[in-house]
Amino acid sequence: MNKLKVAIYCRLSEEDRNKESEDDDSNSIQNQKSMLNKYALEQGWEIFKVYSDDDYTGSDRRRPEFNNLLRDAKAQKFNIILCKTQSRFTRELELVEKYIHGLFPIWGIRFVSVVDNADTANKGNKKSRQINGLVNEWYLEDMSENIKSVLIDRRKNGFHIGAFALYGYKKDPDMKGHLIIDEEAAKVVREVFTLFSNGYGKTAIARILNERGIPNPTEYKRLHGLRFKAPKTRNSTLWSYYAIADMLINEIYIGNMVQGKYGSVSYKTKQNKPRPKSQWYIVEGTHEAIIDRELWDRVQLLIVQKAKPFTIGQIGLFARKTRCMYCGY
Repeated sequence: MNKLKVAIYCRLSEEDRNKESEDDDSNSIQNQKSMLNKYALEQGWEIFKVYSDDDYTGSDRRRPEFNNLLRDAKAQKFNIILCKTQSRFTRELELVEKYIHGLFPIWGIRFVSVVDNADTANKGNKKSRQINGLVNEWYLEDMSENIKSVLIDRRKNGFHIGAFALYGYKKDPDMKGHLIIDEEAAKVVREVFTLFSNGYGKTAIARILNERGIPNPTEYKRLHGLRFKAPKTRNSTLWSYYAIADMLINEIYIGNMVQGKYGSVSYKTKQNKPRPKSQWYIVEGTHEAIIDRELWDRVQLLIVQKAKPFTIGQIGLFARKTRCMYCGY
């Protein structure tokens, strides 16, 4: 008789992050693999493959090994999926119903989790699996709300909470949430504001910086080890009209912390949407300014003036809302 083939799935929990290096599996992952390998052997199952996602939450549907597991399950490459707990597979009740109670039985896949005794071969514990899914869903929602409240409080108090500092600044190693000037990039910021105040257009400024080989903010971060993904397009290292335009109206350059421009749609998705300015978190004087107030005010006045009124004294309907697809003006 052929042995049943089992796919082992492991995922790092948020609670235990104790890796020695970026490339090592965490102790949590190693422990899961050891436990599940032993359990599978005790049951007499043949281990088909170990799927392991490290540094991913249970609500992240983009987990690479999770999706590889689902593809192989659909192809019926194994008979059983084995996890430490049901929450390692997913914390979403929707996915519990879709896969564990829906598609897996259709594909002939048995789901087993060791610690919480979930086993689709046991019809009597379906309700407990659903309760586990509901509890895990509540956990996600509560954790999201707790994190959100902490972040809102820090924003209101002027602490920087982003993954990266704005171009021209860097994170203060001695004070969490505080920005200090990165003089190398700040020189470029000052030059951009000065050029614009002297009558240069945004496209012209971008061209000047590109001709001198000055990397744009994204490339600058990557070159300084802050981003590890290579640029995806040929021009992704170049300055653009939009990069200059965004820089010229960013109050962070005058020492004000501006955050909350975007907000998440739901705790279940990574998608963000723009928030109205009335809902932004703006705290004045949180860090040293790169641009002095006189230059800032002069630039803001020029930006307003460039939204040119018609001869009848009214601003055009599309002023500052549309741009030429070829030159960006």
